Amino acid sequence: MPTGTVVSWLAVVLFCSGLLLFATTLAAFVKRGNGTLAPWTPTQRLIVSGPYRYCRNPMITGVLLILCAEALWLRSGWIAVEAVIFFAVNTVYFILAEEPSMEHRFGQDYRAYKADVPRWIPRLKPYFASPDIP
Repeated sequence: MPTGTVVSWLAVVLFCSGLLLFATTLAAFVKRGNGTLAPWTPTQRLIVSGPYRYCRNPMITGVLLILCAEALWLRSGWIAVEAVIFFAVNTVYFILAEEPSMEHRFGQDYRAYKADVPRWIPRLKPYFASPDIP
């Protein structure tokens, strides 16, 4: 198989995986979290099921996979740089703003979740919340 074909197929797999991950987490925001992506209607419940059982930020991971797929498909170094910047900006944002906000909103439930579930690199075994967390 020519290298270009392998890269194209890898791009397709990354894109489909990223899109599925993004769509799944977006649906969880609405169905389980009773909220949206918009900061004026954030989730009302802590989501610790589905992809969130493996990493704390699967939605961002999905977008990152899509950006990587675009970089591969278009053979674009600029989009690859955009993916790196996207990852760096989100890492800083999550550490300085999102995680403290989640701790304030969800208290000990979020702290326990945060202690057991990595920010970016997925766990091999799914996280199981205490019976108190829906």
